[in-house]
Amino acid sequence: MKFFLIGNRKVGENAPVFVIAEAGSNHNRDLNQAKKLIEIAAEAEADAIKFQTYSAETLYSKKTPNPDYLEGKLKQKSIWQLIKDIEIPREWQAELADYSKSHNLIFLSTPYDYKAVEELEELNIPAYKIASFEIVDLPFLREIAKTRKPIILSTGMASLGDIEDAINAIREIGDVPIALLHCAINYPPPFEDLNLRAIKTLKTAFQVPVGYSDHTMSITIPAVCVALGASIIEKHFTINRNLKGPDHKFALEPEELKHMIKNIRETEASLGSLVKYMPKSEENLYKLARRSIIARKRIPKGKIIEISDIIIKRPGYGIAPKFLKIIIGRTAKKEIDEDEIITWDLI
Repeated sequence: MKFFLIGNRKVGENAPVFVIAEAGSNHNRDLNQAKKLIEIAAEAEADAIKFQTYSAETLYSKKTPNPDYLEGKLKQKSIWQLIKDIEIPREWQAELADYSKSHNLIFLSTPYDYKAVEELEELNIPAYKIASFEIVDLPFLREIAKTRKPIILSTGMASLGDIEDAINAIREIGDVPIALLHCAINYPPPFEDLNLRAIKTLKTAFQVPVGYSDHTMSITIPAVCVALGASIIEKHFTINRNLKGPDHKFALEPEELKHMIKNIRETEASLGSLVKYMPKSEENLYKLARRSIIARKRIPKGKIIEISDIIIKRPGYGIAPKFLKIIIGRTAKKEIDEDEIITWDLI
């Protein structure tokens, strides 16, 4: 499947890039802050805003060591406690979904447990985005596939075999639309880990829309991905990187998000097609700035044209220079003035 619909947006081949502004946990359990994130995403002209629906109890064992990227940032707090502190209050989700709709944004949230899927189904969200870490939870993927909603599957750390297993698990349930997101999973990853050409590999291998979930701080990398064929871009953003919380420091601020999306739109507008052609906007310059054969001096009627009689210069709507050898030795049918543009009817 080369494209599918998420809400009223076409996603995939020959469609505008679908931009997901990832709010994640950057609401800081403040409803007004969550709404402000929606406003920022709308102003930046993203297509969708995405939150995350999880609970510490169903996400992490209390015995889980802290990830390296959070070492030194949690002090005495465990990753389990961190997650507990930044869970989105699930009773907010209906209000946030309505607020997103009022700002012409598609509301999405990544589910991390079965209850989250039930709750998001009650909101009738139009698609499910699955995090890279969940790609190996095949029973969970099958459960989500039962909704028959499109599934956008991040593939950070995944082998082609992992991805094939996940797609097969989804396909066991039915012909569910699937898109893949290439991803380098660190926050932020070094550029040498991005391996962006793998976007083309995923498109060739699985014949589904492919995008990129970007964890870098760059506003140009997503545009590069679009040039490589990405049809979806997901990017973390925040109100202010100085806010407290684990994800703010790795997220774009409002103006950066706006510029990133502008870069994406300029890139997709510039890609064009595989056909080499002259756009209509160049027709005037085609006539005026290309060269053609011009009379160097007055050429009397009946004179045999010699090389000394002509010059090649602009404009370009006379006889093209490639026909010079054909012109030499021809006879002037009428008098040709100095600097006159020579056309076929004059010889």
